[in-house]
Amino acid sequence: MTSDADAQTATTRHDAPPGTHAANTVSEDEVARFTAIAESWWDAKGKFRPLHQINPVRIAYIRDHVCARLGRDPLAPHPLEGLTLLDIGSGGGLLCEPMRRLGARVTGIDAGERNVAVAKIHAEQSGLDIDYRHIPPEILAQSGETFDVVLNMEVVEHVSDLDLFIESSAALVKPGGAMVVTTLNRTLKSLALAKIGAEYLLRWLPPGTHDWRKFVKPSELAHLLRVHGLILDDLSGMAYGAMKDEWFLSPNDLAVNYLAFAHKP
Repeated sequence: MTSDADAQTATTRHDAPPGTHAANTVSEDEVARFTAIAESWWDAKGKFRPLHQINPVRIAYIRDHVCARLGRDPLAPHPLEGLTLLDIGSGGGLLCEPMRRLGARVTGIDAGERNVAVAKIHAEQSGLDIDYRHIPPEILAQSGETFDVVLNMEVVEHVSDLDLFIESSAALVKPGGAMVVTTLNRTLKSLALAKIGAEYLLRWLPPGTHDWRKFVKPSELAHLLRVHGLILDDLSGMAYGAMKDEWFLSPNDLAVNYLAFAHKP
């Protein structure tokens, strides 16, 4: 396991090109927290169990909305064939790998060097060619590279500068491309369930995983997307069913977890 100091050192290695601003979206505390448990990414019963549980919902949402937007068949063997896809805050690759299996050419970026290393090893073991990079979106955006689909899944609530993060992410979307965001709403219900319940009562997540004050209201997200050139097409909630121990889309309940789909004209 890497130490917090190692993780924080890793975040200082992103050198901005000459003549560019030095502002960044990386929260060193957040990077250190996730890097310290990087080896657990692919343990479906470990610290990242909640992400494994919501993954089927996230994958279906991405596939279905991207295909609807681009006129593709979501039930085709490889519905994202030929599309370029960027997963920002890709962690251990829990979304990158299924996106690659759906046919997309996948790039995953993460501010945690150890997370990138774990993701690379797992992809190689799985026989998947995925381009993983240790770089934040604001630096990648300065390169001019763009993608058909950009994913921001469970990451906006962890960044240090939300406006810069959305601006940088939007710049990485090709004209006609799309962005998918999943995050947590800042409500009393989310404080009770996603913070106190999930971290301290049910122990689904390590205590301190989230800062409720950094949760993002749908109206705030919609405003930032619009300001940075994206049009919001859909907002859907995601809820947990205790009887079946599984997550499902709940379109009208945005009080805790929600997903957003937007496109760039």
